[in-house]
Amino acid sequence: MPASFDDIQIGQVASLGVAAVDAAALDAFVIAFAPGWTTDRGAPDAMVFAIWSRLDALAASNWQQTKRLGVDALRWMRNPPAGELLRARMTVMAKDAVGDDKGIVIAQHDLLDEAGRLVFSCLTRSVIAR
Repeated sequence: MPASFDDIQIGQVASLGVAAVDAAALDAFVIAFAPGWTTDRGAPDAMVFAIWSRLDALAASNWQQTKRLGVDALRWMRNPPAGELLRARMTVMAKDAVGDDKGIVIAQHDLLDEAGRLVFSCLTRSVIAR
């Protein structure tokens, strides 16, 4: 992503990185947070969200994002199996300057599997420094 709000373009796509569904992490997650779920069904929705959230947080650590205002329109399409490599991307949908020192960026986030199929998506609203 560009360094500041003014450099961000509507329609711009940014990679948020890749992560595999780790088998040991899946086992531990199911035991701790998804009673009744079986790992042969793939990663539960909450783990898919956690994988996206981690990739998003790591990518955003290099941006001028000062605050995440919201995560909306969450959609889960499938539960990826252990070992599946997931790729995250963000597409800038809209932006609006708010004063001289910041702006709000609305973005679509997608988490895709190795075949390019949608696993998870959401919309975010973030404050970015100008």
